[in-house]
Amino acid sequence: MGSILTRNGRHTALIRLKKHGHIVHSESKTFGSKREAEKWMKHREVELEKQQVRSLDPILSDVIDRYINENEKIIGRTKAQCLRTIKKADIGKLPVSKIDSVAVSAWLKGMNVQPSTRGNYLSHLRAVAGVARDLWDYPLDPDQLRKAAVAGNKMGTVKKSNTRTRRPSVEEMNRIVDYFRDRDRRGEGFIPMTDIIEFALFSCRRQDEITRIEWVDVQKERVLVRDMKHPGQKIGNDTSCRIPPEAARVIDRQPRVSDRVFPFVTKSVSSAFTKACAFLEIDNLHFHDLRHEGTSRLFEMGWTIPQVAEVTGHRSWASLKRYAHLEHSGDKWAGWTTVLPPVASS
Repeated sequence: MGSILTRNGRHTALIRLKKHGHIVHSESKTFGSKREAEKWMKHREVELEKQQVRSLDPILSDVIDRYINENEKIIGRTKAQCLRTIKKADIGKLPVSKIDSVAVSAWLKGMNVQPSTRGNYLSHLRAVAGVARDLWDYPLDPDQLRKAAVAGNKMGTVKKSNTRTRRPSVEEMNRIVDYFRDRDRRGEGFIPMTDIIEFALFSCRRQDEITRIEWVDVQKERVLVRDMKHPGQKIGNDTSCRIPPEAARVIDRQPRVSDRVFPFVTKSVSSAFTKACAFLEIDNLHFHDLRHEGTSRLFEMGWTIPQVAEVTGHRSWASLKRYAHLEHSGDKWAGWTTVLPPVASS
């Protein structure tokens, strides 16, 4: 790797590193004595060998940094948070060659989270492993992560998220709407929750999608849903979706006070709904269940899979069927609205 050239009483230590027949590193230094040149050359060869080992077998946190920095696709918020957590964990400090199914299983078991959450973390790490091996030739073996996933499923350490089947009843929704009407009458509500609830039910939109809709996104019977959630892509996944007439009526009655149709904070909407359910002692009902209800309603009304997917934005039946929990036929929400009926004249 190194050699010493002597000329005019001066001794130059020359070090060259080759990879696949090509010089990838070269450096030299000249000394007054050959002994000094040899000493420096041996010292530098040891240092460079250590650096080369580190570069071929980096610690996991460095690989994650490279994955993030060189990724030309925008990484979603949830995935970025998971990768940051992995970097800070003990497994993030390991050389990637040491990350086998045993190490991964120990890391997963030590996480104080639900098995489904562990599965999400492992899924994101497997994405990094595939790139690290195939693109950079790092000894991070995706098969070891697959084995950890299989073993985790068998032991209950890792599992997919449970499919929710909770659907609200008309009586429950009436109670929730009355709760928010009462708050509005007392001047305690600054978010039009009744309208947002009705729109969520009939549009099948997620809460963060609802608060992102801009007036320019609404075109006749369709709405452009920006950055729609998708397992392989979220940022830039803008999707045009059909708006059922019941949801369109809610949009039509919104005041144009902002660029957005519903200019409110997503977490505030979710929090208000959760507090209402807790106050009313309505058990195990989430705002997201309105999307399930709206999707199931369309199927119960006789809509086809392509027709429903045009509303929900799903690309496959495998994803869409998680939202279809049929109970009966027909439209149980026929005529239901959050708008108070007009007072009859005496």
